[in-house]
Amino acid sequence: MPKHFPSLCLFVVSFLVSAAAQAEYTPKAERVTDNVYAIVGPLGQRSAENDGLNANFGLIVTRTGGILIDSGASRLGAEKLEKAIRMVTDKPVRWVINTGGQDHRWLGNDYFASRGAEIIALSKTAATQTQYAAQQIQSLERFLGDRLKGTKPLPAGKTLDGDTSTLELDGETLILQYTHAHYPGDAMVFLPKRGIVFSGDLVYVDRLLAIMPMSSVNHAQQAFKTMAALKPAHIIPGHGRVCDLAQAQRETGDYYEFLANVIGAAAKEMEPMQEVLGRNADLPAFRHLENYDSLHKANMNRAFTEFESQ
Repeated sequence: MPKHFPSLCLFVVSFLVSAAAQAEYTPKAERVTDNVYAIVGPLGQRSAENDGLNANFGLIVTRTGGILIDSGASRLGAEKLEKAIRMVTDKPVRWVINTGGQDHRWLGNDYFASRGAEIIALSKTAATQTQYAAQQIQSLERFLGDRLKGTKPLPAGKTLDGDTSTLELDGETLILQYTHAHYPGDAMVFLPKRGIVFSGDLVYVDRLLAIMPMSSVNHAQQAFKTMAALKPAHIIPGHGRVCDLAQAQRETGDYYEFLANVIGAAAKEMEPMQEVLGRNADLPAFRHLENYDSLHKANMNRAFTEFESQ
């Protein structure tokens, strides 16, 4: 055996591992129930490999066409979603419903509109899309690079006033409910005849939810209770695998309760922030969730600040 053979083997193995890590993400529509599908994205960060599809999307196939829940973060991401749709139906996408104003919820709108789809969102959601479009495009350039080319921000063209609105298509009923949880303009979609909720970024499972500077723990806690009262049989969360209400409660609802009722309550009592964060730094019930180590302390900090100002 040549002396350099072990080194060559190590090089090949290293190359294959690196190539696998950089493999391009291919979305797949997973059946939840008859004619309703979830497209579950990776839990990690936006990247050129996943074209910003690090979130979950949904598809409802009706008699005359598909209803897509959220459109991806770029034109190329939208094209990937369309390919996933074509694996289960050849019917056109008639509607795209945006559950939020964060990049991966709507920056694929232009692509689907060019294919004949009507883009729909609550008025508050569409306003957020307009407000943050330029900022999101600039931020995405860091992650997607040249793969962002051709992406044109297109806020929802059909806007629905109020915090709740009901839509009907081919006998399918969809109820949009404003949540303003993770991001301004967030909403969820409920299919009452099927007991299914597309939660948008209200619900995270398998990974810890993120509280950003513009998030609202107070709104999220109340919105989760509203969702739970619907008693859905299936939840397509914003991130993570399709789940039932019990898992959503354990991994998201209980965490909102902690942030509001423990961290928020301490803030209202004007306890020292660092003492509060220190004694709650280790939460065994949530330690198993991905991103716990990187997000938990920041989440507490932002929740404390929110409730301190109330």
